[in-house]
Amino acid sequence: MVPGVSIDRTFTTWLDDVEDRRRAAGLRRELRPRTPGNALIDLASNDYLGLVRHPEVLHGAMTALRRWGAGATGSRLVTGSTTEHELLETELAEFVGAEAGLVFSSGYTANLGAVTALSGAGSLIVSDAGSHASLVDACRLSRARVAVAPHSDLDFVRSALATRPEERALVVTDSVFSADGDLAPLVDLHRVCRDHGAFLVVDEAHGVGVRGAGGRGLVHEVGLAGEPDIVVTATLSKSLASQGGAVLASEKVRAHLVDAARTFIFDTGLAPAAVGAARAALAVLRREPDRAESVLDRARDLARFTGAGTPESAVVSVILGDPQRAVDAAAACREQGLHVGCFRPPSVPEGTSRLRLTARATLDADELARIETVLTDVLTGASA
Repeated sequence: MVPGVSIDRTFTTWLDDVEDRRRAAGLRRELRPRTPGNALIDLASNDYLGLVRHPEVLHGAMTALRRWGAGATGSRLVTGSTTEHELLETELAEFVGAEAGLVFSSGYTANLGAVTALSGAGSLIVSDAGSHASLVDACRLSRARVAVAPHSDLDFVRSALATRPEERALVVTDSVFSADGDLAPLVDLHRVCRDHGAFLVVDEAHGVGVRGAGGRGLVHEVGLAGEPDIVVTATLSKSLASQGGAVLASEKVRAHLVDAARTFIFDTGLAPAAVGAARAALAVLRREPDRAESVLDRARDLARFTGAGTPESAVVSVILGDPQRAVDAAAACREQGLHVGCFRPPSVPEGTSRLRLTARATLDADELARIETVLTDVLTGASA
């Protein structure tokens, strides 16, 4: 400690300096609590299938709440597992074509648990530069050697695996990248992994419910479902309108995670109401598989309104470059009744601050007409 300087003052000065720098760079963030009956048209959330207020989903949550109580009461290995959790694991695994499933308290903890438990000291992880922050953090916590591949660079992945001294290796990637909405080259990645004895871990957070037959995900769509050297992670908080995450893989991987995944062993189990909601949302999707294609149809509408290219997922990015420009455009949308995402560094690379629009299957014709009017007005102003 500097003589004569209090700890409190040192840290307060540091926090003030950091905040000033963030504010000057247009990177200061604020919480904006939603209120009941919010009249804004939502193009910012991840409720891709429009199920978050579906009567059956609410009923599923309430039924589980009454049956099991408000909380899981403990970790999954103590008191936090219910028959509801096991049913969800079975149903999710069957839906995506995996042998088994394991439910975590969030998609973030599912990624942390899977990657750290399957790697460790003396192994290699090759991670795509566009991977979600949860995969990045998992790599950092893994104690493995980490090689960050340029986005979708198969040659880099191949070289890293071929020249490694480590016996074990993982390749980790999103299936649908969350900022740009583009797709990973999963077939080629899997071929490279198999050629070099590596496991492929695929985060399907933005794939399940949108890509593949009836929303079964990109892994299923490209014919890789159930492969023993592929581990799928997923979230329940996007298309399935709830909370939580899951790892979907072989029975052998599931058994290993129960023994070794710290975010499973030491975390309180997912609340029963969230499990019940996710089961109900999955049931709706299975009964109404066209919802998945409707998401892509609405994404194409959003792309047409903004001049973006043909979308491959629910995500449509409108890159504006400067952070403040993106903040101002998002605020202008909000003033006209439209809630859009605003992504700035470190969520996206420097110089690519953007509006991030997310499609929803249930957007109607009146909403689409209003969206087109607002986006045309705001983007014309932003480019002036």
